[in-house]
Amino acid sequence: MTPPFLGEGRRVLRLEAEALTALAGSLDENFSRAAELILGLAGRLAVTGMGKSGHVARKAAATLASTGTPAYFIHPAEANHGDLGMISAQDAVLAFSHSGETEELQGILAFCARHLVPVIGVGARPESFLASRSEIFMRLPDLPEACPNGCAPTTSTAMMMALGDALALALLKARGFTPEDFQKYHPGGALGRRLLRASDIMHVGQALPRVGRGAYMPEVLLTITGKAFGCTAVVEADGRLAGVITDGDLRRHLGPDFMSLSADDLMTPGPVTVAPGVPAATVLGLMQRRSITSIFVLDDETGRPAGIIHIHDCLRAGLQ
Repeated sequence: MTPPFLGEGRRVLRLEAEALTALAGSLDENFSRAAELILGLAGRLAVTGMGKSGHVARKAAATLASTGTPAYFIHPAEANHGDLGMISAQDAVLAFSHSGETEELQGILAFCARHLVPVIGVGARPESFLASRSEIFMRLPDLPEACPNGCAPTTSTAMMMALGDALALALLKARGFTPEDFQKYHPGGALGRRLLRASDIMHVGQALPRVGRGAYMPEVLLTITGKAFGCTAVVEADGRLAGVITDGDLRRHLGPDFMSLSADDLMTPGPVTVAPGVPAATVLGLMQRRSITSIFVLDDETGRPAGIIHIHDCLRAGLQ
């Protein structure tokens, strides 16, 4: 016998999955019109809803904002007490309401009508107040809630959530939004760490340790000590990387004539390097496998050192 909890869980998921299938089949030109309107905005998209629809609206605004569409959530009740000032004449409003009769939305809708701010409505009833005040209305299939009492918003909010995702990702694709763009908006957390590149964590400019070929030990010692990476690049006259000298190389060559040696005598030619676009996690793995603590980042076109990464930079970025 199927346990009651398991059976009920499966029933709810089946109903919501069927609702999403119905929603996909019901999408029409209004979805395209809504996406085109948002894509052409000079301002931002204000996303609103009350109650459970408000929670969906918050999530939709967050997803839109993180995928290249400037968006923000506005609470309809707070809007009626001053937050309407958040909405500019260049904005548009995306409003979620299953019934379309949510009283708290009426203030926002009246404001939009007065200031010619376009409204995109999402709900189940085309004869509703929201539909009548919307320039574009995206109709949800009017299906029963998965709640056995028919009360708790479940099927309806699942469809709203999915429609918000569909809109955000359709816009993402239209904008040509890349993983690099995505990383700009997600610098923290596991996602941000996964998208970090060598160029995001490398030291550049005056921090970069380097000496020319033929440099003698006083200059090499001052560079390695002063830059504190435990190494220095040795570069050709045109700036291309010729080799690397580490503090280990210094120790191995200690002797009576040490100070008369040049960079050419100590350097390791053809050292391990990475390109700026290499994932930072790959850089960390390479350093761990090769038992090195610093690695130079070479410019893809010139072969010149563009930066240097210390293993501590990887650890500070949260890489593992």
